[in-house]
Amino acid sequence: MNALTWIAVVSLAAWGWLLLGQGFFWRTDVRLPDRAPPAEWPSVAVVVPARDEAEVLPLSLPTLLAQEYPGRAEVFLIDDGSSDGTGELARALAADRGGLPLTVDSPGEPEPGWTGKLWAVRHGMALARARTDAEYLLLTDADIAHGPDSLRELVSAARTNGLDMVSQMARLRVATAWERLIVPAFVYLFGQLFPFRWVNRPGGRTAAAAGGCVLLGVEAAERARIPQAIRQAVIDDVTLARAVKRTGGRIWLGLADRVESVRPYTGLGPLWRMVSRSAYAQLRHNPLVLAGTVVGLAVVYLAPPVALAAGAAAGAAAPALLGGCAWAVMIGTYLPMLRYYRQPPWLALLLPLIAAGYLAMTVDSAVQHYRGRGAAWKGRTYARPEAAP
Repeated sequence: MNALTWIAVVSLAAWGWLLLGQGFFWRTDVRLPDRAPPAEWPSVAVVVPARDEAEVLPLSLPTLLAQEYPGRAEVFLIDDGSSDGTGELARALAADRGGLPLTVDSPGEPEPGWTGKLWAVRHGMALARARTDAEYLLLTDADIAHGPDSLRELVSAARTNGLDMVSQMARLRVATAWERLIVPAFVYLFGQLFPFRWVNRPGGRTAAAAGGCVLLGVEAAERARIPQAIRQAVIDDVTLARAVKRTGGRIWLGLADRVESVRPYTGLGPLWRMVSRSAYAQLRHNPLVLAGTVVGLAVVYLAPPVALAAGAAAGAAAPALLGGCAWAVMIGTYLPMLRYYRQPPWLALLLPLIAAGYLAMTVDSAVQHYRGRGAAWKGRTYARPEAAP
């Protein structure tokens, strides 16, 4: 066999494993587990770190204030050094809409060794501890809108199933052409890296969360020393899940039905930065892991259409057939995610090109890191953890 045929064989074998051996990552039916209302509803503190979120806050904060929760719940919005009036807008929305009690406060600039978001979460948790007897914390982002029963369903799921952490991956916005191309693939690739079924398996080593919506038991947070133990994390949600699971906590992660991101990504630039800011951190800033990732993405996603096209052009049936089969499996695994995002099936044909874009974003993340501009977000640039004071 020539080199092209061997590459096509490896690619098809990889897709066979991904289809059947990677936790059925491509399925989109992992939703909140069976649940029943608890006999007594526990108190919940909702912590919302926010930095320059005036654009999206009118769409998200009222949905939190309007939660139909039978127990006691209070919202703590932590204004992380905003320059666009985020805090004032939050107070005005609460005064106009009513609903759950809202406290707006600011923690000041983060101390060395803390990321800004986790510094804000730390402050919100301290306020909640001082002012409430909360048994659970709902950690949610300022761009996340919740259905009116979101908190009730999260708590019911945690109580019924004995879970210390319940996280839902919010349905991201897909309105523009770039969002339709990039966003479903982002969730698909996340699930491939952290198969939800493996995350939810008691005793399993895989741990992950979706930072936009995390219900966390206070006892589990204290046991895992959250957020102190993860204070330098750029990918804070996955690091949080690992800390909780490592200290004996039971965690659950799945797709959301009525928890949605309202943040608009109007062009490729914002989406590129969303991915590249943390891609190299996910690879632990290791150039060897980066090289392996580049090769792996190329063999898995780029080789099938190349083998099909090159084989067909050269009249070589073997690479064309193998490449076509691998591409067909790839398309089949992507279709459920496109259905979840209500997108046309033909977009699955573009997954190799989209994966090439993600490969470029990952390489760019490494380049920006070595230029001293890695992990930059909203005016802050974070050092790699071992370099932080």
